[in-house]
Amino acid sequence: MLAERRQVARRNFSYYMRVIDEATGKLVGHFSDISTGGFKLDSSKPVPINVDYRLRIEQTGEISNKSHIIFVARARWCSTDYFDPNLFNVGFQIIDMTPGDFDIFVKMFSTYGVQRLSF
Repeated sequence: MLAERRQVARRNFSYYMRVIDEATGKLVGHFSDISTGGFKLDSSKPVPINVDYRLRIEQTGEISNKSHIIFVARARWCSTDYFDPNLFNVGFQIIDMTPGDFDIFVKMFSTYGVQRLSF
């Protein structure tokens, strides 16, 4: 199983944060799950897989003094949301990010990532 192969803990994302395609300026989706190696978005449209995207995340003052971070991520999977058939869940792997932006991303993970409950 994919979940068993993951080396990094994933967390639900508790803050409404948009992810923008830097090339088009269009909304790709909103964070729903995050790890330090990737993330899951909720998207209103299906996203082609195995494609690299240059993405932008606007920042809030509590995370960073930068207005945004820009990085490259690859869409690894895309599926219809289990609860809402009008939404798509898209898994991204971070491919390229500057060390400074990665520090900000990890701070986002720590600040807005909510530990999942295990049963």
